[in-house]
Amino acid sequence: MDVDLIFKRGMAYTLAAAAIVGAYFGVVAAIAELVHTRVPSSGPYGLILAVVVTALLFDPVRKWIQEKLDQFFFRAGYDYRRTLIEFGRELSSETDLDKMLSSLVDRLARTLLVDRIAIFLGNSDSSRFELSKSFGIAHVTGLDLSFLAKPRIEDSAGHIFFENTHQLPRENGAAQEAIGRLDLNYYIPCHARQKTIAFLGLGKTMQGDFLSSEDVELLQALAGYIGIAIQNGRLYASLEQKVSEYERLKDFNENIVESINVGVMAVDLQDRIESWNSQMEVTYAQPRWQVVGRSLSEVFPASFVEEFYRVRQNPGIHNLYKFRLVTPTGESRVVNVAMAPLVTRKFNVVGRLVIMDDITERIELEVQLTQADKLSSIGLLAAGVAHEVNTPLAVISSYTQMLAKQLQSDPRKAGLLEKITRQTFRASEIVNNLLNFSRTTGTELTEISLNKVIVDTMALLEHQFKVAHIQVQSDLNEKLPLIQGNAGRLQQVFLNLFLNAKDAMTGGGTLNVATLNGEFVSVRVSDTGSGIAQENIQRIYDPFFTTKTAPAEGQNRGTGLGLSVTYGIIQEHAGNIRVESRPGEGTTFTLDFPLISTRKAVHV
Repeated sequence: MDVDLIFKRGMAYTLAAAAIVGAYFGVVAAIAELVHTRVPSSGPYGLILAVVVTALLFDPVRKWIQEKLDQFFFRAGYDYRRTLIEFGRELSSETDLDKMLSSLVDRLARTLLVDRIAIFLGNSDSSRFELSKSFGIAHVTGLDLSFLAKPRIEDSAGHIFFENTHQLPRENGAAQEAIGRLDLNYYIPCHARQKTIAFLGLGKTMQGDFLSSEDVELLQALAGYIGIAIQNGRLYASLEQKVSEYERLKDFNENIVESINVGVMAVDLQDRIESWNSQMEVTYAQPRWQVVGRSLSEVFPASFVEEFYRVRQNPGIHNLYKFRLVTPTGESRVVNVAMAPLVTRKFNVVGRLVIMDDITERIELEVQLTQADKLSSIGLLAAGVAHEVNTPLAVISSYTQMLAKQLQSDPRKAGLLEKITRQTFRASEIVNNLLNFSRTTGTELTEISLNKVIVDTMALLEHQFKVAHIQVQSDLNEKLPLIQGNAGRLQQVFLNLFLNAKDAMTGGGTLNVATLNGEFVSVRVSDTGSGIAQENIQRIYDPFFTTKTAPAEGQNRGTGLGLSVTYGIIQEHAGNIRVESRPGEGTTFTLDFPLISTRKAVHV
């Protein structure tokens, strides 16, 4: 291959040299004649100038003539060489290593017309090579390619050449087997950063000829581009892997922040909100897209911002316990707040982290537990007091009735005795209420209709409502399911609520009673009375607590046991009672009772 190449190149360069020499002397003579003709006084300096100008122009002209001769005599070879070099320079633009190697093998196979091509990639320290891509090679798994990693005499030549791949007396047995099965004559190393990271292996041409020295030199030049492209591909793959790992960790951390049941907010050094998790959206009733990027003072009320500024410059973690936070919707939430510096791995402060734990429902449960514990204690006390009081009340009542019979002829004294008797009966009723309050177990429950209990209770109070100018409006759900309850005990509940509503509407008003069907069977009792002051809301279920003023003629002052008894009966029925009231705007009591299926499931 090289003899043929030398012969053709010799002919081409002989013709090129003759043409260049003729052109050279022609140009020199022409320029000299021009200088002598146009500038006769220049003398020998003009000739020297002409020679210098010709020498400067000669090399570019020579290269141009040589390029044209190469194109004429070696058109196919010239085109594929230039194409391969351009292709090699473009290899680095492909970041996918697998696609880049496949494209390389395909281009070399079509351009050099060789029967076998392989690319062997080395590991991180180039101590071991593996076959990565190939053309024309099959069934070569399990080969020992350690011969590529060993120092060789041929390294100085820039490539390894095996003239006969089946007769290799200098190689060991494993290398002989690998080289013979691969049947590759050329192994060209691909370097990057002075380290061999791959080998390009090629066989003979399709006609069975070896590659020319010019082809090998071209491949050695191309190997440099291949080495850089392989290293770039590996770096890009490593970067992609790190980015993917970073994204995975980022998503994992974000999922943790989103999943925890406390609000988490991050604020930068300029007090702008940078992060806002899902629980913060629930707690503060603001979606993150409306708050992220805004100043803290634009989002939160002044009371919270003031507390934040107070501890912002101080190191360490600061806590606000049972802080009342008013949301943009007007709802008041009770939260425990923890404020801590947000630091980097190098302990540089880049902002502050604010964690809010919404304890509103927890506080309500604590109040209910406190109330239940208080009522339990009062119930035990009430049972003992009731039994002790009943005895003297019975004696007083008996002697009063005996005196009343003896003094029937004296109207004034008989009237006084009648009043004593009525107050005795009233005291006895209070004692019975205390006993009922203490007996919260043993009540027989059956399937009952709340609508019927409400209608029966309103019928008992119809006359009183009429006298007090109370208008009753009822909205009873006809499809209301039955509940497990005691009709007598529940009638006492509604009786207490209706009478309290009547007493609150001293000048008349409207009583609204509605039943609803949903997750619970609910009853809503609303009045248009004077309402309850906020400071008294937490005490309305306390025994003997009452807000009723001195009674009018013929009326009794409240004993403060009605709502306590009501609360105990609701607890018996596994229900819940809530109150909403504002002074001057009336009061609404909501009673929730579990469905029969739910109650049975709880007791199973």
